[in-house]
Amino acid sequence: MTTCAIRDKILKGVMKIGKLRLYLESTMFNYYFDKDRDGHGDTVKLFDAIGTGKYEGYTSEYAEIELRRAFEPKRRNMLALIDRYRITRLEAEDEAYRLADLYVTNNVMPERFRFDGAHIAIASIHGLDCICSYNFRHINRVRTKLITARINNAEGYESIVICTAKEVLEDEVEFD
Repeated sequence: MTTCAIRDKILKGVMKIGKLRLYLESTMFNYYFDKDRDGHGDTVKLFDAIGTGKYEGYTSEYAEIELRRAFEPKRRNMLALIDRYRITRLEAEDEAYRLADLYVTNNVMPERFRFDGAHIAIASIHGLDCICSYNFRHINRVRTKLITARINNAEGYESIVICTAKEVLEDEVEFD
C-alpha cells in the first residue's frame, strides 16, 4: 500500500489512529525532575497527559533497573512516577534480548549500551507507537531510527517512532 493510499484511508476513517501508546525510556523520568533541561516542561506535560488518559504510558523492567541506579531521593521519586501516572510496566523478555542483540551486532549501539537496544526492542515487540527519549547518543538519533526500522521489518515487527516529549505534544493535529 502506498503512502498516499494509507493517508487516504486514514482521512476517510477506514484506518483509525487511536490513543498513542508511548514507551517512556529512562531519560524521560530524569527530565521530569531536572528543571534545568530544555525538555523538562514538555516532559511534565507529557506525563500529565498520560495521567489524564490522553496517551497510554508504558515503561519496562529495563528502565526500572536504570532508575534504581540513581541516588536517593531522586531514585524513589522517579520510580514513584510509574504508579502516580498509571504507567504500564513491561517485563523483560527473551525476544527483547534477541532483538537488542541484533541491534548491537548491526552496530546500532555499542555492547555496553545494550539496555538502550532493549528499550527499543521491548517497545517494538509490544507494538507500541513511539519511544519517548532524550537519549540522543544511542536512541534518539537518525542512525538508530533507520537501522532499527530495517531490523524490525526484517524480523516481522513494525518500525517504531523515536521522538521527544515535545514532538508528541506538538503533533496534536485534528482532522475534520
